[in-house]
Amino acid sequence: MKVLLVDGFNLAYRCFFGIPELTRSDGFPTNALHGWTKAIWRLQDQENPDVSVVFFDLGGAQDRLALHPEYKAQRKEMPEGLVAQIPVLKDLTRAMGIKAVEQHGVESDDLLASEAVQLAKGGHEVLILSSDKDFAQIVGERITIMQPPATSNPKLGWRRMDRAGVIEKFGVPPEKIADYLALVGDSADNIPGIDGVGPKTAVKWMDAFGDLEGIIAHASELTPERFRTPVAEAAERLRLNRTLTTLNLNHPVLPIEVGKPKHAELYKLLDDMQMRSTLAEAQKRYGQPELF
Repeated sequence: MKVLLVDGFNLAYRCFFGIPELTRSDGFPTNALHGWTKAIWRLQDQENPDVSVVFFDLGGAQDRLALHPEYKAQRKEMPEGLVAQIPVLKDLTRAMGIKAVEQHGVESDDLLASEAVQLAKGGHEVLILSSDKDFAQIVGERITIMQPPATSNPKLGWRRMDRAGVIEKFGVPPEKIADYLALVGDSADNIPGIDGVGPKTAVKWMDAFGDLEGIIAHASELTPERFRTPVAEAAERLRLNRTLTTLNLNHPVLPIEVGKPKHAELYKLLDDMQMRSTLAEAQKRYGQPELF
């Protein structure tokens, strides 16, 4: 079975900022809704998954916040225009026959990753739709990341990143991504690395000493020499970073069920949002509109 797992807010933000402002006649924003349905349909047409599941954050990351209170503290509030569209976006998702998963206090990344790893262990093929680099750490024989097209070249379309792709992009294999991020930091999650250590230096050290513990153990041998003392002094913080950057794969997984579109509900939602071209495409995909 092929399963598409979607990082919900990652895609929603991309749709919101990637499409010019669109509104209903009363001013209600619809740009993210247009982009969302078209992106989901495009991926389903391209990859033909047996099942699609979307994971949304409800706020939380309690385990990481307990360790690092500044975790993601720098992130700006979600734009009001996107906030308004999220409930409708979730309704659209369910009406399209796609399960939406969310849980208070737990990051959706961890829920998605737990699901992906268990599905892969069960012999299923898993596609993760996200531009979040954290997911690179679970890429494997049966887990692939679907990368969005570059803003500068949207014609590239969605591309798969497998194990070789992870190594090509980051310079390290999936199992070392958490250590790599611990060293270079992750500005998206407000996790500071070693000041001045970039990807090339981190990869060079990992090639020489294997992993984060090896680098800490050989801090006195690091080059450039100016990093020897900072790395030795930051050993515990680096270990904390690795804990923060490592996906938690211990969450219970959900039974995967093939969903069926709720035609009347979907058509009514699209009609209410005055998304006429999307409604026409939905009717073409799912059949003639039902009475509502």
